[in-house]
Amino acid sequence: MRKLLDRMVDLVRRGELALFTRRAHDFEPADLAEVLTALDEKERVSAVQALPPELSSQALAEMPEEAHAEETLAALDPDLAAEIVGELDDDDAADILGELDPKRQEQILSAVEDRSEVDQLLRYHEETAGGLMTTHMVTVTDTSTAEQALEEIRRQAEEVEDFYQVFVVDSDNHLVGTLPFKDLVISRPERPVRSFMTDADIFVTPDLDQEEVARLMARYNLPSVPVVDGLGHLLGRVTFDDVIDVVEAETTEDLLKFGGVSPDEELGAGWETAVRSRLPWLSINLLTAFLAGGVVYSFQHTIQRTLALAVWMPIIAGMGGNAGTQALVVTVRRLALGLLPEKGFTRVVGKEVLVGIINGLAIGTVVGVVAAFMGEGPRLGLVVFLAMVGNLMVAGFAGAFIPILLERSGVDPAVASSIFVTTFTDVCGFLLLLGLAGMLLL
Repeated sequence: MRKLLDRMVDLVRRGELALFTRRAHDFEPADLAEVLTALDEKERVSAVQALPPELSSQALAEMPEEAHAEETLAALDPDLAAEIVGELDDDDAADILGELDPKRQEQILSAVEDRSEVDQLLRYHEETAGGLMTTHMVTVTDTSTAEQALEEIRRQAEEVEDFYQVFVVDSDNHLVGTLPFKDLVISRPERPVRSFMTDADIFVTPDLDQEEVARLMARYNLPSVPVVDGLGHLLGRVTFDDVIDVVEAETTEDLLKFGGVSPDEELGAGWETAVRSRLPWLSINLLTAFLAGGVVYSFQHTIQRTLALAVWMPIIAGMGGNAGTQALVVTVRRLALGLLPEKGFTRVVGKEVLVGIINGLAIGTVVGVVAAFMGEGPRLGLVVFLAMVGNLMVAGFAGAFIPILLERSGVDPAVASSIFVTTFTDVCGFLLLLGLAGMLLL
């Protein structure tokens, strides 16, 4: 498949657009999207212009966010862009158009024959249930019989390409339930829908954050979830394929944040963007490193009198940093998945402190024995042992406490936690090792 995709890219670059278009019909939209992503902007516009709108629309919808499908759409003639938008599902159209400035949006939408659904979706923030949902769905009324419901589903299925649930509404379009397909098929034709529908007890509002939507669908294994307004009117549905994209995007964003990289930095961005994104965090890290260095400087006389301490300083600090990162990763993940109960603060922090103490005793015993046999005697071994136990305990506390505190203070814990935890373990590690050395060795 890789070779086939590369050949398609070469066809566009050689200007053989007629052959490219003929072969494009044999590719899945996701594969065509990969071809378009590999092209530069000028080549991509040429390829989209050559493709039939039904093909180019699907490919643009499948392109990754960092490839900026909206820029390709904006570069097209407004009539062609409108034709492509008309072929898109309403939620995909809203996603792409939502990235354009209002003036360009209006230029394209003004040429779209039926723009009402897209206009409705554009009112919602892109990272909410309203921004994810599609208004295309299959519904039946609660006064229908099984026979009437089947007939209505057949009629609506001609317009709705994919559907996984049938929603039941009343005469005012309030959501009242969902229709199990098995019960619908085996029910007698005259059986009322109300007698075998499932109550609509799982739904979301349009302003709910997309992460919460994904979490809800994963918890209840839902293929789609209905979106209702404050009065219970059915507005649309969020489908599992949109949620998969959300999970991927949010995971990438959290990983970038955790590494001290701004989520605004795209994975394919150039070096200038990378520098602008990362340098501020490195600068903050430098300031915290100065703090740790200041602790070492204040104990310089202790280090001069016991040079063996210089060997153990990076070991104590490094082990503390690793232990803190372990606790931090677990805690941030708990917060991201909503697994930290409101009153579970003490239990979570206490668990990580206990883990730190036990690990510290195990690791500290090893390094203490090694230190004792390096020529400075058992007192240095005791100092190293106590410093290791203390710093791993501190690391467990910091790795759990700091992200929870930041989250409850309204700061994203994935962004700032690692810098604070590393500083905390470095400073405490140096203080413990050098302070204990001053008391027990000098």
